[in-house]
Formats: sequence, structure tokens, C-alpha cells
Amino acid sequence: MSTATVTLAAARSPGVALLSLRRRAPAAAPLRFPGLRVGSGCRHIAMASAAHARAPADPLPKGADLFFRAVISNMEKVYLSRNPTAKTILELVQSYDGDHICYDHLAFRTFGVNGYGINSLSEFFTDFGYLPREELRFPAKKLRALWFSPPTNGGYSGTGTYGPLPRIFISELLVDELTTQSQEIIHKYIKTSGNGNNHAALASTSGELTWEKPIYSDFQILSRESEYAAWTLVNGYALNHATIATHRLESDIRNINKFNKFVEDNGFKLNSEGGILKVSPDGLLQQSSTVADSSLFTFADGITESIPRSYIEFAERLLLPQFKDLQDEEVKEYHRRDGFEVGNADKIFESTSKDQLTRTSA
Repeated sequence: MSTATVTLAAARSPGVALLSLRRRAPAAAPLRFPGLRVGSGCRHIAMASAAHARAPADPLPKGADLFFRAVISNMEKVYLSRNPTAKTILELVQSYDGDHICYDHLAFRTFGVNGYGINSLSEFFTDFGYLPREELRFPAKKLRALWFSPPTNGGYSGTGTYGPLPRIFISELLVDELTTQSQEIIHKYIKTSGNGNNHAALASTSGELTWEKPIYSDFQILSRESEYAAWTLVNGYALNHATIATHRLESDIRNINKFNKFVEDNGFKLNSEGGILKVSPDGLLQQSSTVADSSLFTFADGITESIPRSYIEFAERLLLPQFKDLQDEEVKEYHRRDGFEVGNADKIFESTSKDQLTRTSA
């Protein structure tokens, strides 16, 4: 495919350009198309600035907006039905702060092979006005991710999935970098999925796997090499985590340190990898998360064992330096630190790890 062809495709649709390049790129090649910022290594920081404005896509038509929100609400229902920690924390925050909960982002995990990676979910979001913004890489975990910004959505009337539309963060496992044994296991299940990757969003709303239920020994083998791989094998396209934007709350817990204390005082364990609070080098993106819930899962060979499910994250985005003197009533989301930070996200990934799940102290 020529550069000119790619440019033309990208001009017509960022989603089309992403699909075209992903099909032709080597397994670990960076993704390049208009609107996408590519990080170099593990220290790239995505920030909004006066010199790099990020214009959102046009607002969705009313019907499309209602349909899209219904879909992500069903994704949330599956998530909350499997993760009592997230459900309880949302209820506690609502009781304490009022009906002000907004999601900063929703996150998903995928297998980056044979069309089951980032694209299998991203095309649903780009069809509804989301724009690709930046690639992040996690070499030690053999992962990469893309995040997407939502369309203009100032006309919302609710909270949660009916509040301001969240960013979307989709990661994928670089399957080709795993051992031959792990690759063979993943390919074995992918082959049973047919065209399931074309219906990833539907799978997320139903909580069903698009491939055959795995056997326990395959889950164990993947767990030893990549806990991310094992999680994805048994959870599929289910929502990996939702993130409360603490700065959008209205009480004292809008400060993330106070929010963390609120969560711990209510008896919940926070991910301690790298410290409870994960802070970007610029100090403007501060994140924390619970440890994932677990539940019993009956594997295809009849063995029932506990598996990690999902968790809930919290994020505070501080004002960019050029906007620090704004009054509270003047502040909009675009005045705050945007994007994601590899160092923070790398530690947040550990929320589903065995080390965090088995840690006894808060």
C-alpha cells in the first residue's frame, strides 16, 4: 500500500487508516495515522497544550448518542455484576458525594493477533466519533495500547455512562513475542472463534467469550508467562476497568489522596505496586486502583478455580500550568492534563496480578 493511498484512507476515516496499517504492519510496528501520537519507549507523556489543541469530533446525532450510551451501559452492567468491589465503591461515592460520578476512561484487553487486537474493539468506538490519540508501549509486559478521545458531548444530562463520554483505552498482547507454547495455546482458542473478533463490542455487552471455554492447564501455562494473557483468555472482551474522575466530584474526596483514604477506610484494598498513588513525571496525572475481584470459574475440563476479574480505578487530572489561575467555575476538562502515562499504566496493569490479589495488607 503506497503512502499516498494510506494518506487518502486516513483523510476519509481514522478508523479505516488504522485498520489498513494494522493489517500490513509487522507485529510490533508503531501505528501511524493522522491524529495519533506515538510514544518513544516507555517515558512518553501525552499532554494537552495551547500549541497542541485536541479538537474533539463533532457531536453525535441524538439517536446515535442514545444507542452508544445504551451499549456502554450494558458493558458496565456485566462489569458491575461480576465485580462487587466496583459496584459497592460507586454506591459509597454516590452516597457521600451525591450524583456526580463521571468516568474518566473505560479500558479493555485484547490478543494482538489475527484481528483480535486493538482494532477488533476500536472500530466500534471510531464509528461513534472517537478519535485515536496516542500509542503507548510496555516492552516488559509485551503490550501496547491506544487511547481514544470522545466526540463533543457537552449536552449530557446524567452521570456515569450517561454523563460526559469517557476516553477509551484499549491494550493488546503482542502474541508473536511470547514463547511458542503460549502462542500455540492462544491460536488454538482464536481458531474456534470464527469471526468473533468482528463482534467484540457485542461480546463485551453480553460477557460471553467469542472462543471456546478454555481448559485449566492452558490457563495455568499462560499465567506463568503472562498474567495479562491468562486474564484475557478467561475474560475475553469484558470491561477490564472503569475509572472515576475524582476531580469531577464535588466534595472533599475530589482530591485523590482523600479519595484513596475514603476507599481504604471502607475496607477496600488498593493496588500497592509502585505505591498506592501513581503520579506522572509532570505531577499532573494521579491515579490509583483497587485490586481486582476474583470469582469461581468452571473450565472446559470440569475444574473449578478462582480467576481474576476486574477492578475500579480512580484518576485526578490537574490543571495545566497555563490554566492554573482559573477559578473553579471556569475550569473545563480541556484545561486539565490529558492522555496517559506509561509509568502509571504499567503499575495499574498489576491490579489483576497474583501478587496483588494475594497480598494481605492494605
